[in-house]
Amino acid sequence: MNQQQYNKFQEVSDITIKIGVGVLGSLIIIGTLGYHIIEGWDLIDCLYMTIITIATVGFKEVGPLTTGGKIFTMGLIVASLGSLAYVGTSIARFVFDGDLANYIKTYRVDKKIAKLKNHVIIVGFGRNGEQAAFELEDHGVDFVIVDKRDNVIERVRENQKLLYIKGDATHEEVLEQAGIYDARALIATTPNDADNVFVVLTARSMNPGLTVISRASEIGSQMKLKRAGATNVIMPERIGGQRMAKLVHQPDVVEFLEYVLLQKVQEVSLEEISCRNLAQQYVGKSIADLQIRARSGANVIGIKTGGARYIFNPDPKMIVSRNDYLFVLGNPGQIKKLCEMLESGD
Repeated sequence: MNQQQYNKFQEVSDITIKIGVGVLGSLIIIGTLGYHIIEGWDLIDCLYMTIITIATVGFKEVGPLTTGGKIFTMGLIVASLGSLAYVGTSIARFVFDGDLANYIKTYRVDKKIAKLKNHVIIVGFGRNGEQAAFELEDHGVDFVIVDKRDNVIERVRENQKLLYIKGDATHEEVLEQAGIYDARALIATTPNDADNVFVVLTARSMNPGLTVISRASEIGSQMKLKRAGATNVIMPERIGGQRMAKLVHQPDVVEFLEYVLLQKVQEVSLEEISCRNLAQQYVGKSIADLQIRARSGANVIGIKTGGARYIFNPDPKMIVSRNDYLFVLGNPGQIKKLCEMLESGD
């Protein structure tokens, strides 16, 4: 549960408890003094009479009541019933309006978030954030949604599988609650570039090794986000325009890439495979020596070297190291077989 939600729950519960205790204490004091003044009884007898009157237990009176005492008793009973009804209504409203249910659900979500490791934080759950969440879910990657808008959080709560935090991601305590120290990446998708800059700055300062991907709406914001620490900056409008233009003069190329990258198909997949766990017998070997195509059925279409240099359609004689990443095209079975082959050496 984020600090804002916790404070709200605490505020409501504290107010209800304080009102209940205050009303009960006031009635006891007023009743005790009232009986003492009207009937002239001892304070202990007045206190006893007040308690049994408020509790409406029906015990016998301490002594005969005067006309003033009877009127005072009736007033005390009406006041106590009305006050207790008010407190009971407040508690019932708190329960049935969903505040208690949301508190319990958020508490459970927070417990799950605290256990996450190597997850992704999605800041903003608009169109871009929602699409990013769906993509991560399809690949089995854990993620946490952070958004400060009430209507968005209500929509997120409808999906029992989603983990969320209601709060402002520019605040360190919110990102800390989202597990930024154990996260692998953060995706900032808010429509406001200034908010994204603050989110990127805050995230980068808290976890220097974090991969930070941010959305940008204005061209001038791209460089600012890079300077703030964004690993990559995405401009949805520019990408959309470029894709529409390419559909005019290269429609088949665009549709093929979309088929490979965007569609949920079982026939083909483009995956990035780390060579960090490359078997010892493969160290210093070339792509041709590994016989990737013959042994797994997958195709290596690119390599990212340890020096962060991208090589497309690499030469078969190129040597593979444990600092490299392979970009491989194949079906899920071929990809799995290749990963097992590279790690086991079989």
